[in-house]
This record gives sequence, structure tokens and C-alpha cells, in this order.
Amino acid sequence: MNSVDKNILSIKDKPWLLSLICTIFVIYPNASWLWCELTFPMFHDRSLYFYIVLFVARFVFYWLFVWLLLRINLKFQKKLSLSNRMLKSLVISAIGLLLYIALSFLTETMDMPNTLVVMQFLTSGLICAMLGYIFELFEYQRSKEQEIEQLKIENLESRLKALTNQINPHFFFNSLNGVSALVRKGDDEKTLSYVNNLSDIFRYILQSEKRGLVTLQEELDFLDAFSQVMEVRYGDKLKFNIEVPEDQRVLKLPVLSLLPLIENVVEHNTIDSEHPMTVHIGMSAPKELMVRNALCPKLAPSRTNGTGLNNLQSRFQLLMEQSIQVDDEGKWFVVKLPLN
Repeated sequence: MNSVDKNILSIKDKPWLLSLICTIFVIYPNASWLWCELTFPMFHDRSLYFYIVLFVARFVFYWLFVWLLLRINLKFQKKLSLSNRMLKSLVISAIGLLLYIALSFLTETMDMPNTLVVMQFLTSGLICAMLGYIFELFEYQRSKEQEIEQLKIENLESRLKALTNQINPHFFFNSLNGVSALVRKGDDEKTLSYVNNLSDIFRYILQSEKRGLVTLQEELDFLDAFSQVMEVRYGDKLKFNIEVPEDQRVLKLPVLSLLPLIENVVEHNTIDSEHPMTVHIGMSAPKELMVRNALCPKLAPSRTNGTGLNNLQSRFQLLMEQSIQVDDEGKWFVVKLPLN
């Protein structure tokens, strides 16, 4: 909600202030005439105090009447067309005029209703009807804008969930191969450690559906568990060199940002005893994480078509309204992730 909306709502929530402004506008002719009453008292047979008290009484009466009329228009005449609203306001104004005339005759402050009094009540009714209608239009527009924003949020959430769900099956099937290899070797201790790390990884992935942004520290903790799982497949042939200052680890990025980058390294590069791979993770600039690895393309073409990076790009656009940078420098493949 912007400042203009807040100001309008604050005015609407103060009907006494609105009615005071309207009353000053309506009773202005009486204030002008009061100046004549006070300036030339010799033309009148009543004291100055009488005219002052009369003006104050009129002002209080108009103020209470306009306040009541505004309350009715703001609270009890919802979803009325402008014509019906004006008609009802004029009927109420007519009742107020009759009450004013009755009080005037009882207090002997006037002999008969004049045109000015009629016009003041007529103007009060029209102004209050217009204000009520304007505020109703404003609230209707604001509710529609809120509905549109809510639909946008729900749409973004559904798109983000769909993108996140693309990660889960891909990683799941790759992980089963590691379990199978350890079971065949009969190494119970490594199998147990592998399953525990795998449990932590899947818990993090499953929780990611309910999380948008996470701290860089959480992603690095996830990467630590992931690297231990990858040791079963690659041993010491795949290493991670992490150089991220502690004060930068509180910055945030979309959940599961590092997983597709590491999978991209494994999928597109040859990793063996002759071609060990080190993935470098550090800060390339303030609030920018850099993931860099040497290029050693596989002889066989990759089975993927860039879905992981496209997925990551889409999630950064949805959650942070920023883009990742991908640089293929010939010898190095570099991805830069903006941090929040």
C-alpha cells in the first residue's frame, strides 16, 4: 500500500475531520454574515453575544448533521449507485432541514426558512453522497488490486513449486546408484554414512518446497552433505574449494541454488583419476557468489539440454527479480549468483 492509499484511508477513518471540513465549507456564508453582524450592530436590535451564540449553535448543528450523514454514507450505504445514494442523502437532508426549522422556531432565532438554509442542507447531502461514493470506489479498486496481487503471488508460488519439483526426481535417481554400489561392496559403515547424508539431503530438498530464500550458510551446509555423498562415486577426484567470508554467509539466495550447478559440473565434464575436478566457490563481488570449474568436456554428448541452469535462472527471476550470469571462458565455466 503506497502513501497515497494510506492517506486516503486515514482520512476515511476520521469522519469527524471530514465533517468539520464540509461544515466549514457549507457554513462559510454564515461566517461572512457574522462579520457584518459584529461590524454594524446598530442595525440590529439584539446583542452581539446573541449573534455569536447563534453562529456557534448553527456550526455545531451543521457539524453533527454532516457527521451523521457521512457516517451513514460511509458505513450503511454500501454498493449503492450514485443516483440512489444522492436520493437517500437528500431525503436525510430534508429531515435535517425540518429539524433545523423546528429548533429555530422553538428558540425564536428565525421567522421562516430562507434559501440559504435550504441550499446548505442540499449541498451537505450532495457532498456527503459524493464522498461516500468516492470512498466506495476507492475501496473497490483497492480490493481488486489486492486480489490481483494475491493471484500473482499464488501464480509465482505455483511456478516456483513446479520448478523445485523438477529437481527432486533428477537427483533422486542419481542417488540410488550410489546406494546400489555401496550395497554391492558390502561396506556397512560407508553405506550407513551415505544413507545418513542422503537423508539430510532429501530432508533439505523436501523442505525447499515451503522455502523461498535461504542463507548462503544453509546452502553450504547442504553442499557439505552433498559432497560426502559424491565421494562414493568420485572419491577424491571431485573436490570443493570454498572461500566465502563468514560475514557474507548470512546473505540469501533461492533454495537449492548450488545443487543444479554441481550436477551441471558432473554431467558435462569428465571426472576421473586423469582428470580430477575442483569446484571453486567464492565471492566475485559484494553480494555476488561465484561458482567456477575447469572445463573438461565429455566425449559423449550430454543427455541434458540446459534444463538445470534454465530452472535456476527462472527461480532467481521469480524470487529475487535478478538474473544469474553464465560465462563460458573456454577453459573455465563460471556462474555468478546475485545475493540478497
